[in-house]
Amino acid sequence: MIPQMFAYAMNFPIQKFLQAQRKLMAMAWISAVVLVLHIFFSWLLILKLGWGLVGAAVTLNASWWLIVILQLIYIFYTKSDGAWSGFSWLAFQDLFGFIKLSLASAIMLCLEFWYLMVIIVIVGYLDNPVVPVDAVSICMNINGWDAMISIGFNAAISVRVSNELGAGNARAAKFSVVVVSITTLVIGVVCTALVLGTRDVFPYLFTNDEAVAKETTRLSILLALTVLLNGLQPVLSGVAVGAGWQSIVAYINIGCYYIVGLPLGILLGFVFKFGTMGIWGGMIGGIVLQTLILIVIVATRNWEKEACEAESRVHRWGGAIAQK
Repeated sequence: MIPQMFAYAMNFPIQKFLQAQRKLMAMAWISAVVLVLHIFFSWLLILKLGWGLVGAAVTLNASWWLIVILQLIYIFYTKSDGAWSGFSWLAFQDLFGFIKLSLASAIMLCLEFWYLMVIIVIVGYLDNPVVPVDAVSICMNINGWDAMISIGFNAAISVRVSNELGAGNARAAKFSVVVVSITTLVIGVVCTALVLGTRDVFPYLFTNDEAVAKETTRLSILLALTVLLNGLQPVLSGVAVGAGWQSIVAYINIGCYYIVGLPLGILLGFVFKFGTMGIWGGMIGGIVLQTLILIVIVATRNWEKEACEAESRVHRWGGAIAQK
């Protein structure tokens, strides 16, 4: 799986480059084509040829690298409507400021992605953890599917906010945040209702084990709460990325997730003997705290000042292109 990590590292900045130009349909078509190929070769290698997990790993690696290659071909071939003019040493101009912002983004995103994954690790230390780990893994799988919707809005709002602030349109940036927040919150409510409505059914899509299915159904209320938070929390993180608040949010994530949520989950799960429910419930508390703090920050921020600062960054890093 190591080659996939390098492909993902390349794919992320390529996607941001295309998103900044609103080339979303090109990305969607490339992903759709690769998805079809991925399904076919997964069936061929895993089931037909009997390669098992090795076949799954080969298919995943090939799919991720194919996405990267096709996106690069699109950029080089179309010249990306003037945004791509070839490699240049200007890419290294004012590199320290860019690296500083990038590292803050990396820390912020890693702290968020790792947080819920830690649940599976901690649950593994419970007594008789086989059934709880299986149940939590199913729930995290469902949560991951739902999170894809929120991540899409996260990417969209980060690009929209950065573009509007860079153009000096503070009111447009603020309005975009309100619209996307309401939209994702509504989607979160619908997905939450779907999880609760199918809580006795969806576990059997993943397992035939009755004990695992019952435990998954029992955990569905926590999954529903997590899905509901998915409707708003990733959008607020996207706003932070677009506005350049990554370092602030990184500190908030450390405090809310790893100083409050994680210890609270361990306390409830092991000390107070609530088990999986306690571990997950405590960590949801960290997400709620982080979401509330981000809401306060977004609501009280001086957007006119943010627009001025963003515009100055564009002129400093964008050179002659940004000043046309």
